[in-house]
Amino acid sequence: MPPRMIFKKEEVLDVAYKIVKKDGFEGINARRIAKELNASVHPIFNHFKDMEELKKAVYEKIYEKYQEYMLKDTNGKNSYKKMGLSYIKFAKDYPEFFKIVFMQKTNLNAENFVMADKMGDEVIKEGQLLTGLSFEEQKQFHIKVWIFTHGIACLVATKTVEFSDKEISELLGNTVLEMLKGFKIERGQKSE
Repeated sequence: MPPRMIFKKEEVLDVAYKIVKKDGFEGINARRIAKELNASVHPIFNHFKDMEELKKAVYEKIYEKYQEYMLKDTNGKNSYKKMGLSYIKFAKDYPEFFKIVFMQKTNLNAENFVMADKMGDEVIKEGQLLTGLSFEEQKQFHIKVWIFTHGIACLVATKTVEFSDKEISELLGNTVLEMLKGFKIERGQKSE
C-alpha cells in the first residue's frame, strides 16, 4: 500500500483559492480540490469541518489580497486617487475575487456597504487630505466617488468595456475633481 499523502491546511486552502480565482465559488467542490491535490477528499475534511468553513477561509484570503492592493503604493501624494485606481486594478487582475467581494446581493444601502468594508475608514481619511472636508462630509462625498469608481470596476471585472490604465487614471482623476467642485458648491463652499 503506498504511503498516505499528508497535506497541510495551507496547501488545501491554496488549491481552493486557485480554483476560485479562475472559476469563482461556483467552481469549488471537494472532488475538484481532491483531484487538484491528487488525493481523496479526506485531507480537506481533516482541516475544515465542511465546505462552508473552507469557503470562509478562501474568502478571508481573497479579502487579504484586496487589502494588499488597496494599501500598496498609496502613501504620499494622490493617495486617494491611488486607492481608487487600486480598487479598479483589483477588479481587473482578479475579476472573480472582485465579483465575490463586491458584486453579491447584500441588501445594504451604499453608505452601509462602503462602511462595512474594513478599508472604508482608511479611504475616507485619505480623501480628507485631498478635499479638506470633515470626516462626515468626506464620507458622503466618498460614497458618490465610490459609486462611480465601482461602476468602472464592474465594467472592468466583467470585461463589458476595455479601458487602458491611462484612460482609467484620467477618467477617475478628472471626474472626482469635478464631483468635488459640485459637492462643495452644493454645500455653499468655495471650490479650489
